[in-house]
Amino acid sequence: MASTATCAVTSFDSEPTEFILPDFFSDCRYPMRLNPHCDEVSRASAQWLCSEAHLVEPDVTKYTTILRPGYFASSCYPDADAFHLKVCADFLGWSFKMDDWLEIERSPDVNDAWGVRDCCVSAYRDPVNFQTERYSGKMCKSYFGRFKETGGPGCTERFIHTMDLWFISAAKEVENRVKGHIDDVESYIELRRDLSGCKACFALIEFVCQINLPDEVVSHPVIMALEEATNDFVSWSNDILSYNMEQSHHSTHNLVAVLMVKQGLDLQGAVDYCAQLCNISLQRFEENRAVLPSWGEEVDKDVARYVEGLQNWIVGPLQWSFESARYFGKDAHIVKQNRIVKLLPKRPL
Repeated sequence: MASTATCAVTSFDSEPTEFILPDFFSDCRYPMRLNPHCDEVSRASAQWLCSEAHLVEPDVTKYTTILRPGYFASSCYPDADAFHLKVCADFLGWSFKMDDWLEIERSPDVNDAWGVRDCCVSAYRDPVNFQTERYSGKMCKSYFGRFKETGGPGCTERFIHTMDLWFISAAKEVENRVKGHIDDVESYIELRRDLSGCKACFALIEFVCQINLPDEVVSHPVIMALEEATNDFVSWSNDILSYNMEQSHHSTHNLVAVLMVKQGLDLQGAVDYCAQLCNISLQRFEENRAVLPSWGEEVDKDVARYVEGLQNWIVGPLQWSFESARYFGKDAHIVKQNRIVKLLPKRPL
């Protein structure tokens, strides 16, 4: 494990003004790859997102040029063909819009959150015949209708189930925000594993590989442990990388913030604690990959592709985080080099 800094620069009133990121790229040594269809799919997905979500400036620039969902998909699904990559990119673009709706755009009420869940899950169940006026639901109909053209039955059901878990956790997070409630560390970790969205993205690994894992594989403790380790790494690294943006919007749905409130850690101490959890997740991933059982030659080939897909999901979001302007703006490459994050001022409430 690479060493991490143990102090942050503070101002005269003892409030931190910056913190130091973990050395993610030394700790995580998996190869970073990019899908060769990235450019063409990115253009097509940007056009789809602008049309389906009725985006106008500055959101057009934000959700296409700045957030780059096509690049994100290309980093996480480097071997997908253009059709399957486009579905993933559209889903991730939709996810960005939903994430901002939940986190920073406004304070939706709990009933609205449940309404979105009912609409979108209905769209997944019957993307052809279900009718809705909600943009979120119409977008689900569009990308999931294409998903179902090639997605296997198990893969399809896993996507719908894990997205339902996401909507339920999103409604819980909205409720927490309305009440001003901050979960304890254990409760936050459980909620975050559903709210990360990773579980549905893992179903997309099966989709892009055009495989349909048997139930005895999906339910095996080693496979579940590999998925949880991947989810945890993505979640905790993202909480570190997104902390600055989220604190500027007064959001406390972040493990760094939870550790500061619930365990009394200072900012750098909380970041370093999260970094330790990231490295533990990487260790868990490798330990479980080393003890994968066999289900026979043909199934084992599909399992190997799925586990490689999980590995891509460990490193893909890291690559995207410093190639997009989501968290560090125009300074992303500088921050990647020196690992210093200067805190943004908090926005007016």
